[in-house]
Amino acid sequence: MTKDVAVFGGGCFWCLEAVYQEIKGVERVESGYTGGRVANPSYEQVCEGTTGHAEVVAVTFDTGQISYRELLEIFFTIHDPTTLNRQGNDVGTQYRSVIYYQSSQQKKVAEQVIAEMANVWDAPIVTELSPAETYYKAEEYHQNYFRQHPLQGYCAFVVAPKVAKLRKIFVDKVIR
Repeated sequence: MTKDVAVFGGGCFWCLEAVYQEIKGVERVESGYTGGRVANPSYEQVCEGTTGHAEVVAVTFDTGQISYRELLEIFFTIHDPTTLNRQGNDVGTQYRSVIYYQSSQQKKVAEQVIAEMANVWDAPIVTELSPAETYYKAEEYHQNYFRQHPLQGYCAFVVAPKVAKLRKIFVDKVIR
């Protein structure tokens, strides 16, 4: 078994975390922050939009069960990569669409998938492609958020539809 890590930002990390926790071959999903200029930022600081960080998930996966390319295809299906610094009502640079690649191979695959997605979406792809930066784990209360609070308003109206979309489109990749 070979493990690898993918780091993606595509709006609120609760959405991405909930989706990737459903995928066969994903061993761990952790919400966090990266891409900023402040060490050990708090959620409140990141939400202010002044630290430069993006809300991201670090996805640890088994490359024998799911590929980085497949994780990227899911990423581009469950969020809108054409809206700059925004996902729905979540607005700010902390909600930007971004891929933090961990290796030259991940960069190459991401470039290929971004080029392919340009033919799928009607508007230009604004997803940022950047080398991995210092990653900070988000506060404990953000981890497994959707699983712990499925009826909370944001979870019920924003996160749950993304999970449902995943289950419908990627039925063969979902654990259940």
